[in-house]
Amino acid sequence: MKFRTTIILFMIFILLLAIVLFFEFRGKGEKNVEEKLVNLSSDDVQEITFKKQKETISFKKDEKGEWFITEPLEAKADNYEVNRLAEDFSSLKIERVVEEEPEELSSYDIPQREITLQYKSLDNPIRILIGMENPLDNTFFTKREDEQRIVLIPSHLKTILDKNVFDFRQKDIFKFETDEVKNIKLRAKDTRWEAAKKGDEWFFNAPVKALAEKDKITTILNSLSNLKAKDFLSEEKNKEEIKKYGFDKAEYEIILAMPVTNKEVTFSLHKEDENTYATTSLSPKIITVESTILSDLEKKAEELREKEVVNFHTWEASKLHLKREKLDIKVLKGKDDTWHFESSENDEADGNKIRDFIRKIESLQAVEFIDPPLSLKNFGLDNPQAEITIWTKEEDAEKGKEF
Repeated sequence: MKFRTTIILFMIFILLLAIVLFFEFRGKGEKNVEEKLVNLSSDDVQEITFKKQKETISFKKDEKGEWFITEPLEAKADNYEVNRLAEDFSSLKIERVVEEEPEELSSYDIPQREITLQYKSLDNPIRILIGMENPLDNTFFTKREDEQRIVLIPSHLKTILDKNVFDFRQKDIFKFETDEVKNIKLRAKDTRWEAAKKGDEWFFNAPVKALAEKDKITTILNSLSNLKAKDFLSEEKNKEEIKKYGFDKAEYEIILAMPVTNKEVTFSLHKEDENTYATTSLSPKIITVESTILSDLEKKAEELREKEVVNFHTWEASKLHLKREKLDIKVLKGKDDTWHFESSENDEADGNKIRDFIRKIESLQAVEFIDPPLSLKNFGLDNPQAEITIWTKEEDAEKGKEF
């Protein structure tokens, strides 16, 4: 009898446990399903209107998927910022439903802001009305124009809801392809220089003919191409504004020639007090920019010259010839990266010492430049104390570098 009772009680326990687990898992499942006020693809958004109390900003996407501001002015938009706006409000999460059928909207201060999204898949746009901020958790009271209920949407949207037309504008308005630039003429305060690109290298033509440090020239070009506006001062500059912002006597002028596209652009920059103004010959705009770029523009050719005596990598070296007084050594690198004397493959050399020596030659840098015209005899180089020749393998073609 006791055994039968035990079995019955155990079965009741199992049944109750199953019921509890069923409702628990179902409840968890319901909680994990996020309810959306809008649940559409942001890729389909073609137009956006963002209305605030004192400002209306309208955006339109072109055939290439680029965003443009059409109101309150016509300008290129920052694609990242506008796409973020489209994404946030095309997949708009509901934190909580406040009222299914509110009597009035004024108690929620709806609308303080309006977001209107026009989708290519819909005939009518979706209009989202946003009210005041909930003081308890900083969410926002919101409703869709085509729905009755009042809901709360996430607090993180405050960041984008507080943006103005400047925040949505493209800031790098002077952008160009740096690889297309083949000639540079720079004038900046106490320095002037000219450089031309030959192959992958940059060479100064004035005030000295010399190899430039490619990375430093590239840094200057990238800084100019990526100049970002801190503020827009003029959309269509005129003579009065050119004089007002100092471009009639600009401290910095950089002329870039791009022969492939048959373009030439002149960058003009002028610093006055704490502001740095910028414009170009190909743009009607005048903007303010960060002053940090000026330090690069003020560098003289001497600072931008290539300091490496020779440009190669130790691992590329395949042959070394060293002559000094009575010493005359030639060593070759074998297929297994071991070094041996040229006289015999079996006469192995000390690979570590050879690599250390080549590495020192690789890292040689100029401390000071002595430019032509000059006489090698004046420096004892007509009859040098030592001669070092290093061959490197580049695309199976051996090239010798002599020192």
